[in-house]
Amino acid sequence: MTPADQPMAHWVQAFLEAQAAELDAATNTQLAYARDLADFSGWLAPKKLHLSTATQDDVEGYLVDCDAQGLAASTRARRLSAIKQIYRFAFEEGWRDDNPAIRIKGPGKSKALPKTLSLAEVERLIEAACNSRDGLRNGCMMELLYATGMRVTELVTLPASAARGNPAMLLVRGKGGKERMVPLSPSAKTAMANWLVERDTVEETGRLAGKPLSKFLFPSRGKDGHLTRHRFFGLIKEFAVAGGVSPAKVTPHTLRHAFATHLLAGGADLRSIQTMLGHADVATTEIYTHVLDERLTELVMQHHPLARKSDD
Repeated sequence: MTPADQPMAHWVQAFLEAQAAELDAATNTQLAYARDLADFSGWLAPKKLHLSTATQDDVEGYLVDCDAQGLAASTRARRLSAIKQIYRFAFEEGWRDDNPAIRIKGPGKSKALPKTLSLAEVERLIEAACNSRDGLRNGCMMELLYATGMRVTELVTLPASAARGNPAMLLVRGKGGKERMVPLSPSAKTAMANWLVERDTVEETGRLAGKPLSKFLFPSRGKDGHLTRHRFFGLIKEFAVAGGVSPAKVTPHTLRHAFATHLLAGGADLRSIQTMLGHADVATTEIYTHVLDERLTELVMQHHPLARKSDD
């Protein structure tokens, strides 16, 4: 059976397996590729088209339809990226002798600045987490998220071993399995140490009752064995309501933005922030320089002699 005779789902599955094996693609990345390529395949099928026969015009037609559906530019750009990736894979495998998407330019990424939080809002969120049910665990998670700028997936999958020994630095496993070290603030260290004591007590009680021990710092009875990012997303909304912060502006990623924004405002350099965030390219980190721009403008207005003179 030739590749053209294979179901499109076979193409997608082979591509995903190659991504996992060769590039160590993160699970969330693979899931996003799977969703985007399933949508593209679903668009091709009723038109009697196949991944093996689709042309540049077909790919462009699909993107036009995505635009007509009102999909965000970032979503359309991600879908085009997935299509380009699978066709590059097909070309390398000899399934196609061309890449019909290679010359298509995407809509480009939005330059909108990330939503962030003030220090006072962050403090209210952490306080609400500490005062909630499971306060030691919730407070620890919020302290770690803000102190390190971790992604929520990195947070909920932290192994308990990373917290032992009162570490000054935390080893984080990020996208693509890449590891990085992030420093811990005193309050984050204290919160983590306190939670570890309670966690170990609960785990030991479970062990005596015949339950297996968890390797995760934030264990759960769910199939993943750890608190899920979806559950934490719901929790942080609850903390926002309890802390008097608008839930609309609060997500786990907002804490990551606040971490970077507040560091930059305090004088940290971009390279250091890039390392702590785990960005592969410093250009990704540069979006936070808007804070520095505002800070510099404020300094000029306060201290430049001509600015002061205009106020006289």
